Amino acid sequence: GVRWLPNRSLVLLVFGTLYPAYYSYKAVKTKNVKEYVRWMMYWIVFALYTVVETITDLTLAWFPLYYELKIAFVIWLLSPYTRGASLIYRKCLHPLLSSREREIDEYIVQAKERSYETMVNFGKQGLSIAATAAVTAAVKVSVPGTFSLLLNPLFDTVLKLLPFTYSVHQYCTVDISQFKMLFYILSSIATVLW
Repeated sequence: GVRWLPNRSLVLLVFGTLYPAYYSYKAVKTKNVKEYVRWMMYWIVFALYTVVETITDLTLAWFPLYYELKIAFVIWLLSPYTRGASLIYRKCLHPLLSSREREIDEYIVQAKERSYETMVNFGKQGLSIAATAAVTAAVKVSVPGTFSLLLNPLFDTVLKLLPFTYSVHQYCTVDISQFKMLFYILSSIATVLW
């Protein structure tokens, strides 16, 4: 590689990210629509470049002058003379995204739903593991004491004020009686440890 360049990652960071970020800020601050559109096109193209770069860094980094070509490409993208990002956006990305927009939107909605369902399932599994551990511990030390005798009537009163089940979301309903059982178990453990 060429040794006259400073750290190549730093050059890409400055020219590919910091410089455009500052000019994006200026476009938003001055409400200059033309510059705003220019920098939005740049960021869309740069996002695609980042994805492609991740793959090519793994497969083509051995190629002579690879990093220098990347730097030249980023400078070409943002240069006001070449307007490379605008060219790539208008000739390639805009037509591609426009033709696939509905499919992409549907995929994003599905991904959001799946990720939410996955998080709810992980949450349920976590609660199940915690409850199992608490029940196991309570079975080992099931000696009611003064602490649980004082708190259980208070907890019973609070539970009577709450609905029997509380719907967190259409996919997840929490049964309050499970919390009551867990509370009794934890108060029994606390009494023994106290």
